[in-house]
Amino acid sequence: MSTSTRGFASMDPEKQRAIARKGGESVPNNKRSFAQNPELAAAAGRKGGQSVNPAKRSFSQNHQLASEAGRKGGHASHSGARKKQVDAAE
Repeated sequence: MSTSTRGFASMDPEKQRAIARKGGESVPNNKRSFAQNPELAAAAGRKGGQSVNPAKRSFSQNHQLASEAGRKGGHASHSGARKKQVDAAE
């Protein structure tokens, strides 16, 4: 299997983080509306979900699956799992 030497994915992980950080820093805190307004973020998520064909909305068809996914997301975001992954990569 050959790997490409071009593109973002082929860069050193630290260089990827530095580039991504610049993108986040370019937006002032008061302009990060989702960070400042959770209701706006929820409304945008609902709007995006409604634009998907109902037959293809797996969570709308399977509420248990949606519940499990939400629970996993909550555990991951509150357990420090992301920080552990970043630390392990370094």
